[in-house]
Amino acid sequence: MSEEQLTGEGTAAPTHETAAPEGQLGPQADVPAGLDGASTETPPVEVVVVTGLSGAGKNSAGRVLEDLGWYVVDNLPPALLTPMVELGARGDVRRFAAVVDVRSRAFSSDLQEAIRVLAEAGHKPRVVFVHARDEVLVRRYESNRREHPLQGSGRILDGITAERALLTGIAGEADLWVDTSDLNVHQLRATLENAFAREGRTPPLTATVLSFGFKYGLPLDADLVVDARFLPNPHWLPELRPHTGQDPDVRDYVLGQEAAGPFLDRYTEVLRLLIPGYRREGKRYLTLAVGCTGGKHRSVAIAEEFTRRLAAEGIDTVARHRDLGRE
Repeated sequence: MSEEQLTGEGTAAPTHETAAPEGQLGPQADVPAGLDGASTETPPVEVVVVTGLSGAGKNSAGRVLEDLGWYVVDNLPPALLTPMVELGARGDVRRFAAVVDVRSRAFSSDLQEAIRVLAEAGHKPRVVFVHARDEVLVRRYESNRREHPLQGSGRILDGITAERALLTGIAGEADLWVDTSDLNVHQLRATLENAFAREGRTPPLTATVLSFGFKYGLPLDADLVVDARFLPNPHWLPELRPHTGQDPDVRDYVLGQEAAGPFLDRYTEVLRLLIPGYRREGKRYLTLAVGCTGGKHRSVAIAEEFTRRLAAEGIDTVARHRDLGRE
């Protein structure tokens, strides 16, 4: 899939700065009735900052949030983040999202400071960090014959490396990591809808249980990684090999192993111990990655079972199978 198919970053995306819908703020709009220039009190606003690597899909993420009812501004300089949020808060904006990237140049420390100021003002800022593997980003840029914004006279990979270094600080503070390396536009939408389509309500914790194959690499957005390769591999049984961990015969075989039940029980207890701590620390998103050799049998069955158990604990949980169908 090309970069523009996933990210739309090859052209200037329409923003509310240039065409604000009726009743929302825009450069030509009158000052809202609720805006009192003498007042410094503003109601809290939910704020999402979408940032990450160029070509990874930030603009696509912004469009999904816009479809979910967020007021979205693209390519917003960090210095304008706080003024924009406060202006919106004095009007009728309660859910504000900004796409911020290296096009803003001096952005890393400025963005971290802006987020700190927003939090101290009583707003609710969250950071979504969108990224992808180097080879995927290179392929997307090459397919569109575009230069990376930090490439200069070097290679595309040089620009990606420079950008990763620039983003180190904000990446470490992100609330949600979204790896688009193996996502199509529909899967990206589903990921963000699961996190943000709450009709204004923010759940204490949302969990994604992700199955994967070790031979395809570790998922970079995992908070916890579980190795299911200690279980017998259904791949070596001819009658099970064509099936997946979503099929009843493979699921029953995997979960019926002597070690499967105690493993699931004990790790569920570990999760019960961790989850209250995550909630106390304000963590809103948890990705539990379950791996086996190819991501087809054991990891899928175990991931589905963890999804069922977490849902039974009252946690909003979705299962995603990264490498299913790759063999």
